[in-house]
Amino acid sequence: MVDLSGKTALVTGGSRGIGRAICLQLAEAGANVAINYWRNRKAAEEVAEGIRAHGCQAAVYKANVANEGQLHDMFESLKGDFGKLDILVSNAASGVLKPAIELTRKHWQWTLDINAATLLHLVQHALPLMGDDGGKVVAISSIGSVRAIPNYSAVGASKAALESLVRHLAVELAPQGINVNIVSAGVVDTDALKHFPNRDDLLGNSRIKTPAGRLTSPEDVADVTLFMVSPQAKMIHGQTVVVDGGYSIVA
Repeated sequence: MVDLSGKTALVTGGSRGIGRAICLQLAEAGANVAINYWRNRKAAEEVAEGIRAHGCQAAVYKANVANEGQLHDMFESLKGDFGKLDILVSNAASGVLKPAIELTRKHWQWTLDINAATLLHLVQHALPLMGDDGGKVVAISSIGSVRAIPNYSAVGASKAALESLVRHLAVELAPQGINVNIVSAGVVDTDALKHFPNRDDLLGNSRIKTPAGRLTSPEDVADVTLFMVSPQAKMIHGQTVVVDGGYSIVA
């Protein structure tokens, strides 16, 4: 069992889907969890109740993580509520789902900023709250960073940029005892997938082609994230761990 007793974690986009599963998994391991959300406070409060049911502290923060002012205010609140941060999980994501030829410069810049640059700003705010014992940073990516998926060109490019940024952060922060890694998810049937115009095709093809015989679940991603923030992963730096049931290795 992973024991995170006494640790404090922040999960962005923690009110639903993969973020929700990660929050609850961290709490089950004993961590206090700060939940970031943007739109659905009720869902975030429900996650907080689930965390407290494990005997852990929980706090809910509304913030658009792409907005520097809101990001600053969130970390100020977190500092006042918890006093420190041991684990950062950057899960919140957005982006424009269109064929590449239809993308505008605004589409491109927004998607790259929210999915890649936001991690940099999160880490910059988190570092002062991480003590002498170091910390753990995990960013959630997707296999679209390395595979061509219809309508995913901007998001896929942003996820590739995210993974490159993680490798550079890992080198810079390893001497401080901070692990920075990626957990890359396969096709997961969450609310976010409802925005894909080709959702049914993605789900159907994934079910057929995944050697494990089923879709990846939010809990599958949360399980690996829990390992990546555990002491057992202390010598893993700058890596992308793929959780997809073998989908990405099939031609």
